[in-house]
Amino acid sequence: MKTILVLSPHPELASFLRETLNPESYHIVHRASVEESEPLLTHGLANICCFDVELGGVQETWGIDKIRRRAPHCPILVITGAEQWEWEEEAYLKGALHVLRKPLRPKMLNSLLDRLWPATPHEPIRIPAPNLETFKPAEPDPAAGQAPGGSDSNLTLRGFSAILTHSLNTEAMLRQFLLLLRETLGLNRAAIFLLPPRQGHHLSVACSLGLSSGLLENFKLSLTQGIGVSVARLGRILRRNSNEARLDIDIQREFELLGCQVAVPIVDRERLLGVAVLDGRITGEPLCNAELELIFHLLEQLGFAVKNIWLHDQLATNHDLMSRILRELKDACVVVSHDLTVLHSNMAARRFFIVSNTRSGELEFSDLPQLIGAKVFQVLQTGTAVAPFRYEHSKSSGTIHNITILPFHRNPPAPPASALLLVEDLTRSEQLRQLAGEAANLRLIRTMADRLAHEVGNAMVPVSTHQQLLSEKFSDPEFRASLDVAMSDGVKRVNRLINQMRFLARDGLSSNDVFPLAPLIEEAYEDARRHQPTKQIHFACADQNIPVVVTGDRAALKQALFEVILNALQANPGEPRIGVFLHRDSTSQGPDYLRIEVQDNGAGFTAETAQKGPTPFFTTRTVGLGLGLTVSRKIIETHRGRLDIIPPSNGQSGLVRISLPMEPVERASN
Repeated sequence: MKTILVLSPHPELASFLRETLNPESYHIVHRASVEESEPLLTHGLANICCFDVELGGVQETWGIDKIRRRAPHCPILVITGAEQWEWEEEAYLKGALHVLRKPLRPKMLNSLLDRLWPATPHEPIRIPAPNLETFKPAEPDPAAGQAPGGSDSNLTLRGFSAILTHSLNTEAMLRQFLLLLRETLGLNRAAIFLLPPRQGHHLSVACSLGLSSGLLENFKLSLTQGIGVSVARLGRILRRNSNEARLDIDIQREFELLGCQVAVPIVDRERLLGVAVLDGRITGEPLCNAELELIFHLLEQLGFAVKNIWLHDQLATNHDLMSRILRELKDACVVVSHDLTVLHSNMAARRFFIVSNTRSGELEFSDLPQLIGAKVFQVLQTGTAVAPFRYEHSKSSGTIHNITILPFHRNPPAPPASALLLVEDLTRSEQLRQLAGEAANLRLIRTMADRLAHEVGNAMVPVSTHQQLLSEKFSDPEFRASLDVAMSDGVKRVNRLINQMRFLARDGLSSNDVFPLAPLIEEAYEDARRHQPTKQIHFACADQNIPVVVTGDRAALKQALFEVILNALQANPGEPRIGVFLHRDSTSQGPDYLRIEVQDNGAGFTAETAQKGPTPFFTTRTVGLGLGLTVSRKIIETHRGRLDIIPPSNGQSGLVRISLPMEPVERASN
């Protein structure tokens, strides 16, 4: 495998090369500057250098010269987006092998690299199969640089399969791994430092061999200095006697404290997971290169195992958390698999579905009532949730439950793997809702009784007073005139109150007749004028020559218009001016609507009174029940219409708008 060093201030070029080139043939290493890549260039670890140049200039030429001085034999590919022939000529003179322009073409780049290194069959590193027989180390070959105790072909980890028995226990697996290393290589000391499952800045010891536990309790490797940052930056094995280690005081101090000679990274091909710090053999000889290379690859596989353990622990933690949450729910919760096996049920579900008091154990699908079981089976077969429905259990009469059944899909649109059954007890909430409704009704009755008593009392006071004086002053003409006025006012107020109660009690139309609207408005106005006598009243009705015919309950609509016009008269009792305007709203779909607008010259409605006006018992006057506009709205809505109170704008005063569906003229003529 060839190492390509990419010198670029941005990672885009390195990402492009990783996607373009064969990962089994080329290893891409990215550095931002020449200074950061100095260890790779100095030690000859880069087989080729790709130098990313944004704009050709003197600094870029100096960069090529620095690369050439640090790595005289490393080919240099200059990649630029600018086209400057003079600068390219200078780059070739400084030692650049090729100058390529962006955007790079993958086919051309692969062809260029193939010319530099002719393709050879790739021989993967083969790890010998576990050998459970007695390990017999070969004789060392000093000429090949091998230390006593073993060679590349003889380095096997006997009993490696035993590690799999601890595949879900990180500490046991790492300890077994170190023991096999000691048994095979005669390793003196070793320690494995791991990052926390969630990315951190310190590596803590996970397992050690031959080191004092008191020392490791307070010892950590850092990713900002010492062995940790050096291994993470280089991505390769770090020796104590290497140039990088000798020049770093922190690295030397950590090696000395641990009594070790080499640090091997533990990676999962994506990121650093940990560092294994190893000493030489118990006989004092160091580990040879072939042994360290094999240890590196074994630690890489170990890193995958550690990562899988972390993922398993995370899933187990999440599963345990969800189980505790479901177990503590007061509502019954059951998870049923596609083969009708109950995967989970909390205590509330067992109490609800298991009828027998003597039975113990887990809930079974057969314990579900037939109705609920059929619904669960339907959801598992169709993959569609059923609408929530109410259910009353046979063993607990009087209780109401809400049943919800949801499918759990793994790979939609495939059938669901399981279904979730939730049983929510609505008994108490229903009781509270009924109590709240009853309390609201009691408050409404109390308010109505108070207002009715007050209104009837006001109507009866003059009549009662005159009745007491009737026997004494009956012969007095003035008294008889006063009695007539008092009885007339009382009767009008009581009759209006009776009509309001009667129309509020109705839920539909008493009749459905067709009649013209103009006479109805005149009659409603006359009734309102008699109820609110005023000397000077200006009333006008503008129908814009519209042949207005409506359909509905004539008496009810007359009462609605009467209440609205009376409200307009009461807005300015001194000199009321009332205008009624009729408009026709045509729609492309549905029937046309008749808009009746009643305008007065009073103070108008505020935003608050416009909103609260139609609510029962709301009034701004000291007399009356406050039911006039409430009755009008009820009657209009019964006729599929709408009543709106418009706050004043542009100098206008109070305005009440009534919208009713309009009867076609053809039917009126018939």
